[in-house]
Amino acid sequence: MVNQVTVSEEHMALLEDEIPIPDASQLITEDDTPVDNLPSEKQQRLLTGCLYSNLSDRLFLAAANVGIYHTVSKPAIVPDVFVSFNVSVPEAWWEKQNRCYLVWLFGKPPEIVIEVVSNQVGHELGRKLTIYEQMRVSYYAIYDPTLQLSSSPLRIFELRGIRYLEMDTTWLDQVGLGLTLWQGEFEGRSDSWLRWCDAAGAVLPTGDEQAQQARERAEQERERAEQERERAEQERERAEQAQQRAEQAQQRAEQERERAEQAQQRAEQLAALLRAQGIDPDRLPQ
Repeated sequence: MVNQVTVSEEHMALLEDEIPIPDASQLITEDDTPVDNLPSEKQQRLLTGCLYSNLSDRLFLAAANVGIYHTVSKPAIVPDVFVSFNVSVPEAWWEKQNRCYLVWLFGKPPEIVIEVVSNQVGHELGRKLTIYEQMRVSYYAIYDPTLQLSSSPLRIFELRGIRYLEMDTTWLDQVGLGLTLWQGEFEGRSDSWLRWCDAAGAVLPTGDEQAQQARERAEQERERAEQERERAEQERERAEQAQQRAEQAQQRAEQERERAEQAQQRAEQLAALLRAQGIDPDRLPQ
């Protein structure tokens, strides 16, 4: 889980008295420069959307292509995706200082930053790595689907002390999330995707996947209910057949009893007739 540092209100007041909050009015919080490509944009939405579809019980901010300022003296860095836990966006998010991620306002850097590599000039293993390291981002993931920078499509670095060390696992223990490569279809596009996963390696489903799973579960429930109805109908039919057989057996027994009674009556009538003629029926030759 995320390690949290609690700062008392008195300490925060002292910090505000000693270190004035930087003026954000002159910061560039957005521009009109088109920087995304189609694969990266779709990949970013997959990563951010899955978190909001699955972590409703956790407080966090996940964003794509949003600038992060950790000091006013340097330009913002704009990761493809970042995730910051235990923070929330201010209600007045249209105010300039709330349009991007100002570390001094949120009180901490994001826990996770992800860069999606599409060329060899993005400095993901150079300048950006150094900035995120200095910013003290806990995990820095580089997703390189076309192997522009190395032979590995996914490299993850964890902050140990003041330096990043490359991890040999894709499980981000401090935040209780994992990253995994997944081959499949997202929004009609079949490709290899970077996705979040749980400790068992199962990917966190998108909203559409959750809806599809819900539809499949509903269909399975409908099929099970139909099977139960059919089994109940078969049981009813078998019970009716058993009842019919019992009734038929009872009818046969009744018929046998009636035949036996009729035979007895005929025998008694014959015996009476013989006696009327002076013949003892018990003395008749066998």
